[in-house]
Amino acid sequence: MGVEIAVSGLTKRFGSQLIWDDVTLTLPAGEISVLLGPSGTGKSVFLKTLVGLIRPERGSIVIEGQDLVQLRGDDLYEVRKLFGVLFQDGALFGSMSLFDNVAFPLREHTRKGEKEIGDIVREKMELVGLAGAEGKLPGEISGGMRKRAGLARALVLDPQILLIDEPDSGLDPVRTSYINQLFVDLNAQIDATFLIVTHDINTARTVPDNIGLLYHRHLAMFGPREMLLSSEEPVVRQFLNAQTIGPIGMSEEKDADELAAESGQELPPLPPIPLQLPTSDGTPRRAEREAGEWCRSNGVTPPPGSFASTTAGIVGVDQGADA
Repeated sequence: MGVEIAVSGLTKRFGSQLIWDDVTLTLPAGEISVLLGPSGTGKSVFLKTLVGLIRPERGSIVIEGQDLVQLRGDDLYEVRKLFGVLFQDGALFGSMSLFDNVAFPLREHTRKGEKEIGDIVREKMELVGLAGAEGKLPGEISGGMRKRAGLARALVLDPQILLIDEPDSGLDPVRTSYINQLFVDLNAQIDATFLIVTHDINTARTVPDNIGLLYHRHLAMFGPREMLLSSEEPVVRQFLNAQTIGPIGMSEEKDADELAAESGQELPPLPPIPLQLPTSDGTPRRAEREAGEWCRSNGVTPPPGSFASTTAGIVGVDQGADA
């Protein structure tokens, strides 16, 4: 089962450049969270800080009662065993077969025999849909397959926390949909805590239980998916709905003249909140919430048409929080 990650007051600089300041959030155990933000806002730096590869100037990262920021040596190494990481490009060794790439963490960090390693590798490769491809080299397969091989490697030590950096990078929309479905199915099966960094708005709107948005060197908002998708906060509304009206410009922030030119313009309506992506076989995930639950509990009227599925003939909340 996944574990909770409590981040408090996290601040990171590179020299005089502030990356982000006073980031505070809690990643709930066993849930899928997504971290968004314009390019250059330090999302990948945040992932590396969570796993202890980069040290912040201030703040804490508490996992199972231990502050990872304060740990050193063997203590840090032990906490890192809780993590699996899928890097943006898969980070596979080009001269190794997929089998050896996936087996690498087991050979480096355990004393398991080759037969047991082989069984685990084949199990994880089947889990990500790569059964039969064990002998191929990374250069012989597609980008989507390399992502899945990297995911299999991230899973071989049975992590309780899975960090995923830009899984849609370099993938077409169809492959992105497949890998999103894989994340949802995996979460149901292994119940780990997922944090996905992405730019893909469809992923953010349909996959996670929670969404966070980094903007202008701080965490603009973090919370349940429905909270952010119904938010009127300008930067959250603009980014999650891919709108041009709002504080975000081509160089992250719009200048005063651009904002003044937008003054008085009517904002486009919020689009309907979609149903969350279900598992392939319809098995509920432990963290799954009923559609519209957050809106009803907080007295928020979602945009018209929210939580409706015409393809499955399922209608949840369709015109308001009490529908």
